[in-house]
Amino acid sequence: MRKHLLILFTLLITVCHAFAQGTEVKVTGKVLDSQTKEALIGASVLVKGTSKATSVALNGTFKINVPADGTSTLVISYIGYITKEVVIGEKKDLGEINLVANSSTMNEVTVTSDVAIDRKTPIAVSTVNAEYLEEKAGSQELPELLKETPGVMATETGGGFGDSRISIRGFSNNNVALMINGIPANDVEAGKIYWSDWAGLIDVTSSIQVQRGIGASKLAVPSLGGTIGIITRSTDAQKGGSFIESIGSYGDQKTSLSLSTGLSNKGWAASFLLAKRSGDGKAFGLYYTGYSYFLNISKVLTPHQNLSFNILGAAQSHGQRFTEASVNAYRNSPDGIRFNPDWGYLNGTLTSAEINYYNKPLASLTHSWVINETSSLSSTLYASFGAGAARYLQPYNYNSTDVPRVAGAYSPIDFAAIQQYNESTVDGASKYYIQNVVNNHQQYGATSKYSKKLGDFDILAGADLRYYTAAHYNQVQNLLGGQYMLDPFQQDVKNPNYHLKVGDRFDQNYVYNIASEGLFLQTEYAKNDLSAFIALAATNTGNQRIDYFSYQANDPAYKTNFVNFWGYQTKGGLNYNFDSHSNVYANIGYLQRAPLVSTIFLDFKNDVNPSASPEKLLSYELGYGFRSSEFTANINLYRATYKDRSVPPKDVVDATTGQLLTANITGLNELHQGVEFDSRYRPFKGLTLRTMLSVGDWHYLTNTGPITINGNSPTTGKATTTTIPGIMIQGTKVGDAAQTTASAGADVNVLSSVKIGGTYNYYGNYTTSFNPIPVTFAGYNPYKLPNYGLLDLNVVFRLKIDGFEATFIGNVNNVLDTKYFSDAYDISPNANNPNPSPLTPGFGVYYGIGRTYTATLKVKL
Repeated sequence: MRKHLLILFTLLITVCHAFAQGTEVKVTGKVLDSQTKEALIGASVLVKGTSKATSVALNGTFKINVPADGTSTLVISYIGYITKEVVIGEKKDLGEINLVANSSTMNEVTVTSDVAIDRKTPIAVSTVNAEYLEEKAGSQELPELLKETPGVMATETGGGFGDSRISIRGFSNNNVALMINGIPANDVEAGKIYWSDWAGLIDVTSSIQVQRGIGASKLAVPSLGGTIGIITRSTDAQKGGSFIESIGSYGDQKTSLSLSTGLSNKGWAASFLLAKRSGDGKAFGLYYTGYSYFLNISKVLTPHQNLSFNILGAAQSHGQRFTEASVNAYRNSPDGIRFNPDWGYLNGTLTSAEINYYNKPLASLTHSWVINETSSLSSTLYASFGAGAARYLQPYNYNSTDVPRVAGAYSPIDFAAIQQYNESTVDGASKYYIQNVVNNHQQYGATSKYSKKLGDFDILAGADLRYYTAAHYNQVQNLLGGQYMLDPFQQDVKNPNYHLKVGDRFDQNYVYNIASEGLFLQTEYAKNDLSAFIALAATNTGNQRIDYFSYQANDPAYKTNFVNFWGYQTKGGLNYNFDSHSNVYANIGYLQRAPLVSTIFLDFKNDVNPSASPEKLLSYELGYGFRSSEFTANINLYRATYKDRSVPPKDVVDATTGQLLTANITGLNELHQGVEFDSRYRPFKGLTLRTMLSVGDWHYLTNTGPITINGNSPTTGKATTTTIPGIMIQGTKVGDAAQTTASAGADVNVLSSVKIGGTYNYYGNYTTSFNPIPVTFAGYNPYKLPNYGLLDLNVVFRLKIDGFEATFIGNVNNVLDTKYFSDAYDISPNANNPNPSPLTPGFGVYYGIGRTYTATLKVKL
């Protein structure tokens, strides 16, 4: 009897199990970013009310078994995105499930930003999401978080707060566009990205998309090497906030508080962030303090219209390492690679001899209107107000390098000795003084884009208007014990006395006004597996200079007319998806743009440079992509010809008279070409492997044209002009960035709440930048810096603290404490030494930062 009961019980269990299995079905789907359509790798998919869960594969897909009764709900979540619940019903394939980032719940970012879409937009693109930013940032600056991107190199230059630079495909940062929520943020005059102006941007960044090459930007003034598109946090749909406390090496400390009201039933929402960061600096004298702020107020006007106001910025002050010191200086200094010759103690307080202080708030108002099912209109008004200066110690004789020091060449500057010297001069004049080089500017702009869908075509048209005005002047900030300063430059013709007190202006006092107007038109086609686009744009840029020093008040030459340059661009491309795994794309573009404003006017006066001409770029690219649940990869080839590059005027000192002259260089032609590869592989759940390889060939195609040297005669005071032969640089490598970069990274979920990550970045074929003026001979080769690699590690713990969700993150950068040159500059290349070394006189370097630690605690409120 017992035997029969056992058999019956076993049979019952088997039947019940079979019945249970028969009542479950397999559900599949694909989780994507709502804007870029990129897979949200590792997103969690949970059956609500159970512990059954899975995660999203590399191509965005997932599969999970659920009860067959159709009553189950999936809860889909990902860091930085709004959690979404999907009722399954009778569906077996849920198709695409788009998660919306916290930054774009009001939809204005989607409309205004030029976002590339995976497997549709035919360009090379890489995206850094909120999870990566949170886990990898540590004490790094924003450009450094892009170093796993093919073709990208970022360094900290002198190590000052916000002084990082970035290049893409060998194009330096004045040829890389920075877009914040679709608004151009480069310096208008030099084209550069001054990251210190946006020192707190990382605190409010939701995602970063790097578009290499011609990019997806539809603005009329394009970049050359690529575009960095940053989408900031906007109004979060969920009420709450977070508190972040971070500490790190060299006294680095950051405190951040963010709050969001969520979306009210009347359509109002607001988000706010305030952060403070301070520290001693990664080299002596590089202390810093910065306050970051961000505010968004949004209103849902109607079901089809949104209005959003944003303001963000960073008020900061930081010491700088202005001098690229010789290798022997680092070797001989007791401070080693932290050696900095530009600091000392002033009145008992540690003081940098080079201080940058600035505040540049960016405010914007965006109106988004979905007119109907086939058309929409988005318009943005923006304004930026920059105020600040570079403040630094200056000897009266601008050729002088004999700054007094406390105890030898590698010791701090002796400010006390400087004050004693100035106080003891017979006439009371200061030999040394501190000056402010002021740049106060206002920038205003408006962009408007209208989109219309006609069958399989999307037509986009718009306008891009900008106006910029900037006041530049040097100002006496501290006479350091003296009674006055005798203006060494004597540029102010209306003040022949030249005896200057604190607050007086000298050397330069001028205004730049720059206005540009642009129109653009783009047609996109998408049907089945084929997508394509063609775009046209035209712009006019007018440049005006007003000089208050070099001309008498009644001289009409003090104010120039607007000097106009026409620019245009045309670009197109297509993408074809062979199947759900493979796609191929190609693009081509040609553009002409205005030269840098600093090259339009000669000798820092109102004389127009007759050699100033528009810059041109021809670019084309071919790429292939592969997507599967375990492996994704991209490979692309590119080639760009850059002609008539303009170079800001270079200072030249006459060897005979000591006169300071200005050299204007024209006709630089370059070739940038290479191959780029990146991949992700997830052999099993919980482990993701990343690789990247970029090999470039960037060199000068030709020698330059003649160089114009301008200055004032030391005897007559009249303007002089000299022409010297062009620069013999044909075939010379374009320096300033490693032409070979590679990386390998891994993230491992060792527990459900613990993740460990690591990345190794390699840099090779890296040549120094150089002053081109002396290179009037053939055969000079920039020094090739030693190859190097850097290892970074991080660990993430997610936990609960008194019911609050919390995250602890630990970061160690340059784990192996590798010693390397991050930047190098050859100021005096010459025919007698065509192959320089770091020990060559005039050869300066910055060593990279050693091992650093950062610990961060984030608590969700």
